[in-house]
Amino acid sequence: MSRGRLFVVGDRLGWSIDDDRTRLAATARRLGYGVGSNALLRFMHGQAVFQHNHFNVLQPRWLESSHRLGLSYFHGRPGTPGYPEFDYAYEALRTHATRVDRVQVTHAEMYELVVSAGVTDERVFKIPIGIDLEHFPLGATRETERFVIGSFVKDGVGMAEGLEPKLLKGPDTLVAVVARVREHLPNVSVLLTGPARGYVRGALDELDVPYRHVLATTRSELGRAYRDVDVCLVTSRQEGGPKSVLEAMASGVPVVSTRVGQAAELIADGENGLLAEVDDVEALAAALQRVHHDALLRERLRAAGRSTAEAHAEERLDPPWAELLEGFVDGAR
Repeated sequence: MSRGRLFVVGDRLGWSIDDDRTRLAATARRLGYGVGSNALLRFMHGQAVFQHNHFNVLQPRWLESSHRLGLSYFHGRPGTPGYPEFDYAYEALRTHATRVDRVQVTHAEMYELVVSAGVTDERVFKIPIGIDLEHFPLGATRETERFVIGSFVKDGVGMAEGLEPKLLKGPDTLVAVVARVREHLPNVSVLLTGPARGYVRGALDELDVPYRHVLATTRSELGRAYRDVDVCLVTSRQEGGPKSVLEAMASGVPVVSTRVGQAAELIADGENGLLAEVDDVEALAAALQRVHHDALLRERLRAAGRSTAEAHAEERLDPPWAELLEGFVDGAR
């Protein structure tokens, strides 16, 4: 018997937020909740509605509705240059802190931010973004002449060409790191996935660095892309995840990442991945070279990374989600 009904709203862009929606709906069903059709929400009152896009839910349309509101606050540090929407969202949360019933955050920085806005800590839940292991099996060890760096973060503005860089994701740092690595490893190449990678593609063309761009519109296609890389590089300046960290770990691909988002908490430097500070091009390039040169390090990162991914499988995160949903869904009319 269903314990109540949850409505999970995506952003209909067919990308990360909609993937979050699909996975939370599956989690809710595993926990015995029904999942309602969003098309009916406009005709209903007092329902439990969860949205992963906090920029959307912290708008008058939702704040003035009768629905119980839950949201994910993945990233968005107020005062970030060039991102006034971060200031607006934080101010909206601060103004309406008592209106929000549940908040999911993925790492400590956002937990502290949300609590500082006035949301009481019993309504804030630190739940990492998990991994759907069925799409990311442990791959075989690669032995090829080229050293392939994988970049799996959408780092251009919009969903089209992405010629304008989304600087929060560090595409300029990515290009600088690749250029630095090539000085020592002339056999380097890059694999890009997802939409809006035009800025990076153009910069790699200028550097004459070979690359391949795979759109990977399904989770299965994305999982296959990890089999073609030797290392996963994350150069973001702020993050909620990124998802690529656990995806790479599950696939047996070593991860080199800036110290951002849940990556900073998932990765034990030198044990299951390698970390560097934001914008530290030299440290990121050096970490990539370590992965290239040290076979024992690669195997250690591969084994420990897979264990980390398995510990964060979707089903393993059901208990904290059960805590978040308890009283939120059951308390809706």
